[in-house]
Amino acid sequence: MIEVKQFDRETKGFFKATEDEQEAGRMTYAWVNDDRIIIDHTEVNPAFRGRSVGNLMVQAAVEFARKANIKIVPLCPFAKSVFDKTPDYHDVL
Repeated sequence: MIEVKQFDRETKGFFKATEDEQEAGRMTYAWVNDDRIIIDHTEVNPAFRGRSVGNLMVQAAVEFARKANIKIVPLCPFAKSVFDKTPDYHDVL
């Protein structure tokens, strides 16, 4: 089962997807201010393609944004495409 964890630093952070201790993907972001992050890059390990790893990381970012009451700017083309296709996520844009 793929698990997504968040690693947050002062100005940057990332969501890392793993399965059995193998990295399946990583999505990075940068803090703009106290209430906004920019998702700038999403990468999925080729061995995990087709398993919705990228979608799971975007979902984790949306859950984080809702809990922290922040907004997301999806500059990464992949993340932007997920937001474009998922109206349920528009509350955090």
